[in-house]
Amino acid sequence: MSTAARKRLVRDYKRLQQDPPQGVNGSPNPDNMMSWEAVIFGPEDTPWDGGTFKLTMEFSEEYPNKPPTVKFKSKMFHPNIYNDGSICLDILQNQWSPIYDVSAVLTSIQSLLCDPNPNSPANSDAASLYSESRREYNKRVQEVVEASWKETEDE
Repeated sequence: MSTAARKRLVRDYKRLQQDPPQGVNGSPNPDNMMSWEAVIFGPEDTPWDGGTFKLTMEFSEEYPNKPPTVKFKSKMFHPNIYNDGSICLDILQNQWSPIYDVSAVLTSIQSLLCDPNPNSPANSDAASLYSESRREYNKRVQEVVEASWKETEDE
């Protein structure tokens, strides 16, 4: 069954393979094109540097007209990431456009790591630490980065 959504996902995957963005990667599950595994590497020279963060991306048949559901599988501490791994990011909600592809979604999430929006918090503890004590916030982020190494080793 080849739907418009699946055709678009094949195109997104080919583009991701041919022109991979810096620090992100993703691929469909072998048995389900609509369900992807992705990885975001913490950007260099940021508190997230060295981290390897796993995500899932679930696409509906309405993709690319509707955004995918993206969640971190890795434990995160970030103002715009809920405890269940859901991400509060405008392009995954009300600012979605079909021009965004998988690469754009992953790079947007990667840049959100370093540039959170504490005014729209999904995690109020992280948001207040980010605003009030950047040093303490960065220390908590470092713990998340180190935990991501253990997750990678456990596989």
